[in-house]
Amino acid sequence: MRYFKLLGQSKAQDSDKPKSDNTLLTANDIPAEFLCHAIFAGDKFHDLEAAYGRVEGVVKTATGYSGGTTRKPSYREVSKGTTGHTEAVKITYDKRVVSYTSLCDFFWEIHDPTNKHFLNFGLSTHLRSAIFCSTEEERKQAQESKIRRQMKLNRRILTKITPFSKEIKYEFFLAENQHQKYYLQKYYKLCGNLSLRSTQQFVDSYIACKLNGVLALDGELILDKLPQLATTCLLPKQCRSTCDEIIQDLKTSLISHTS
Repeated sequence: MRYFKLLGQSKAQDSDKPKSDNTLLTANDIPAEFLCHAIFAGDKFHDLEAAYGRVEGVVKTATGYSGGTTRKPSYREVSKGTTGHTEAVKITYDKRVVSYTSLCDFFWEIHDPTNKHFLNFGLSTHLRSAIFCSTEEERKQAQESKIRRQMKLNRRILTKITPFSKEIKYEFFLAENQHQKYYLQKYYKLCGNLSLRSTQQFVDSYIACKLNGVLALDGELILDKLPQLATTCLLPKQCRSTCDEIIQDLKTSLISHTS
C-alpha cells in the first residue's frame, strides 16, 4: 500500500500555467474502464474519508450512509440509530494504481476494527465497522484481508463484511454538504478559490479529495505535505496563495506552542 504520496505530474507538465477550467479538479480524464468503487465504514466518516484521500490511486471520496433501509436518510435520522445505516465512505479509485485488496488492507490500519462499541444496538449504531461488497470477488478479497489482519491481533475483529447477493443491494446515500471534505471545509477561503460550493462539487473534485486528506493531518505533517500538493497539482495562483497563508499560520502557531 502506498499512501501519503502524491500522483505524478504527467498532465501538469504539458503546460507552465494552471488551466482555467476544472480539468485538474476532477477525475474525468481517467478512462471509465479503469475506475472502480469501494464502500467502507469505520467509525466516523470524516476521518475515514480523509485517510483514503491520502492514498495514491484514490481519485474521489464521498461521505454518506449505507447498510440501512430508509431511502435518502439525513444525518439526524441516521444518528438516532433507527434507520439501520452506518456512516460510510465511497471511494473511487484507479485500479491501475491501487487494488481493492490494498484498500482493504489499509482499512485495518486507519480505525480500530476490534472496538466493542461496534456491537451496540440502538443509539450509536451509526458508527460501525463494515465493508460493503458489490461483487463476490470483492467479498473474497475483503475476507482474505480480514483473516490476514486477524492473525496479527489478539482481539476479535468485529468488522462485518456484507456478502454479495442479487437480492440484497446496499445503496449508498450521500451525506449532507457540511459532511463532505470536512477538514477542507474548515478553510472556507480555499474552498472559495476552488469554486467548491455544492455537495456534488466537493464529491467530484480530485484536488478537494487530496487537500482534505492533507489538511486532516497534524500541523507538522501539513507543513510537509501541503507544499508538495500545491506544486504537484498545479493549483491556480489564488489557491497557492491561500495555501501559503495556511502554511504561515501553522508555522506561527507551532512556534508559539514551543516557545
